[in-house]
Amino acid sequence: MIDLTIDEATLASAVGRARERSIMIPTFAQMRDPGLLPGEVTVRLGDVGLWDLDPVNLFRITWHNQPVARGGGFGPVNVLELPPELTGVPTRILMLVGRWFPTGAHKVGAAFGCLVPRLVTGQFDPTTHKAVWPSTGNYCRGGAYDSNLLGCESIAILPEGMSQERFAWLESVAGDVIRTPGSESNVKEIFDKCWELRRSGQDLVIFNQFDEFGNYLWHHAVTGPAMEEAIEAALRPGERYRGVALTTGSAGTIAAGDYLKQRYPTSLIAAAEAVQCPTMLYNGYGEHRIEGIGDKHIPWVHDVANTDLAIGVDDEATVSLLRVFNEPAGKAYLVDQGVKPDLVEQLPLLGISAVGNLLAAVKLAKHHEMTGRDLLVTVATDSMEMYGSRLAELTERRGALTTLDAAAAFHRHLLGVATDHVRELGYWDRKRIHNLKYYTWVEQQGKTAAELDAQWHDPDYWTSIQTQVEPIDRLIDRFNQLVAEPPVA
Repeated sequence: MIDLTIDEATLASAVGRARERSIMIPTFAQMRDPGLLPGEVTVRLGDVGLWDLDPVNLFRITWHNQPVARGGGFGPVNVLELPPELTGVPTRILMLVGRWFPTGAHKVGAAFGCLVPRLVTGQFDPTTHKAVWPSTGNYCRGGAYDSNLLGCESIAILPEGMSQERFAWLESVAGDVIRTPGSESNVKEIFDKCWELRRSGQDLVIFNQFDEFGNYLWHHAVTGPAMEEAIEAALRPGERYRGVALTTGSAGTIAAGDYLKQRYPTSLIAAAEAVQCPTMLYNGYGEHRIEGIGDKHIPWVHDVANTDLAIGVDDEATVSLLRVFNEPAGKAYLVDQGVKPDLVEQLPLLGISAVGNLLAAVKLAKHHEMTGRDLLVTVATDSMEMYGSRLAELTERRGALTTLDAAAAFHRHLLGVATDHVRELGYWDRKRIHNLKYYTWVEQQGKTAAELDAQWHDPDYWTSIQTQVEPIDRLIDRFNQLVAEPPVA
């Protein structure tokens, strides 16, 4: 469970910093339903840009932001429906859109989920501690953003091979940016850097999304209900929700699948990864180009026992479709194939991992022979704002995308995607994947085998974490009340 032990002395320091910077913190309930926000918050947001380093933007950590770059209030969950003309399957696929969070990615919410329990209990002091954010991209951007608002020093850690857009923004916001060797697949190098920092004697707190249950809890409590809201709004008479398909990354977002399975007990949870680095499927390793889904390990926060399928996605399919969705010849070809122009113009809302999620959902639909009466859901973590340099690199290496290139990529990689590298997980398949946690977390990262066994055998292990939302909300309310009080003379 998330430690909610209160350190009153350090809490007073954190409250003082929040008071200095006019910071109020949204509750999980308010992130689920912005209708609960005080009216003055909406008024203050009226002239604030989505990426502005303004504390009021903490209240935009929600799936309900009006999809505008500046100002705007709240509305329905931001979602795209991807129709058969695009996907090649009759099944309706809903994709939640992360573009309209501060920093342009929903990972700012996961970072919030990890930081806030420490802040409101006094376990993190923004006046003395450095906040360390290990990531393969968007999470450390969200953490640096939250840290900047608190006026605390931050260290962002991410692989040197990530897109230049990530580094350009980070260097203007984070206190320090550390580039570790490799790319998306090199998570161990990030963990190694964390151990080096721990031994350095600095006064720091490491918020590791791969083992912080605040990541799991935020998605279970906020993303899951947002998915449910989108599903219920979309379902037509006679249709049924069938499941969620997500590349795992830190495995935070897949906690939303745990929430949905509690609401829809027969629904499926599909965890996807690159076939070039098939850890779940084949205990394998390698390197791939689907940015943001670091692998070669099983995250500590992944409830593997609740996962129904493992799906491999080809990174070449993902990269090729990224060009089709964003380059003029590709977009024109999609319109010619019957995809509505207004949807084509919205496809840049899908970043690289979102295209991977789309392919995973299509594979899930094909593997289970789903029909037009079935509905699936997935997520676009970020948008093409983070990957313009990747398109330029592809054009430089491969030449401009032609209509023939677009036709080949669309028909081969999307309409023609097969059900290879799809495995339905039985008991021992799940146990095999779960056991892989031992080598990363027990042997390398200081976890215990007893807790690893509890994750598998204790029926209350995961649900006890889920019950912490209301206690944390009460602590957030108390923190805000202390901030609002005049300082003691």
